[in-house]
Amino acid sequence: MEDAKETLLLNSDNNFKALLEIIESVPSRKRGIPIETQERDKNFRDVLMHLYEWHAMLERWYREGMDGDIPFMPAPGYKWGNIKLLNMQIWENYQDVTLNQAIKKLKLSHERVMDLIRSHTHEEIITKKFYKWTKTSNLYSYFAANTSNHYIWAIKKCEVIAIYLKDEEVDKFVK
Repeated sequence: MEDAKETLLLNSDNNFKALLEIIESVPSRKRGIPIETQERDKNFRDVLMHLYEWHAMLERWYREGMDGDIPFMPAPGYKWGNIKLLNMQIWENYQDVTLNQAIKKLKLSHERVMDLIRSHTHEEIITKKFYKWTKTSNLYSYFAANTSNHYIWAIKKCEVIAIYLKDEEVDKFVK
């Protein structure tokens, strides 16, 4: 296997930049407008704060795990089977955050997670059961799920929002 650590870092940074570029492609006066959708995430802020909170959970799992504890995953009071409820709670928690605050928070949490990845050797990242807290998995799966892979999900969400916001119809309501 090629150097999974370097590939993960590269893909995470590239996907993160692509995500921000989608948002920046929309005129700033339109970026906060919610779109009409039945889905949970109705604007860029919703998507970014979702990513931010998953970074925060990953950082907690990591910190607790490296301290010798078995972290409660995904979050206290939630099991993987009711992840939709957790994600809805995350959405509700960040409705008062502005898009600019969301971008700042996410940039900082992205860098913290990248630093965690950089702090490990390739072997530590790819070896299953290297750390007790990752159980039968490896650090790579946790890092990838909360960075490069999650950013791909966010890119798809933000592309839909951007297309909607760039549409001529929206101009009528913004001017």
